[in-house]
Amino acid sequence: MSKKIYCTAQFLPKAGKESEVFATLQALEPNSQREDGCIQYTVTRRIANPFAEGESYPIAFHETWSNREAFEAHCQRKEIVEFFETNCVAEDGLIEKWNVCVYSDEPADFDAPVL
Repeated sequence: MSKKIYCTAQFLPKAGKESEVFATLQALEPNSQREDGCIQYTVTRRIANPFAEGESYPIAFHETWSNREAFEAHCQRKEIVEFFETNCVAEDGLIEKWNVCVYSDEPADFDAPVL
């Protein structure tokens, strides 16, 4: 098992703002991908497919970080904090709703060796 953190961040743009939100999120990729501990950081948009018809927000980041500390450092970067304040929290922001979740690949009762 690993100490990796997997993050899925989903965004529901306000009406007519999907392209603008996608472009705004893409602009976060280059700096985030250069961060220590960033393994993957890719913004994606939902596409129609008959084999994947689940419900989701139309835009999602798929992130993999080497550990919790790297993920939490990323979340506290000025660029990321400003994105959420300007686009998600502000009433005039581009995003109606968002959902950010982190996951581990370790079972809850994993008996990891002490290093």
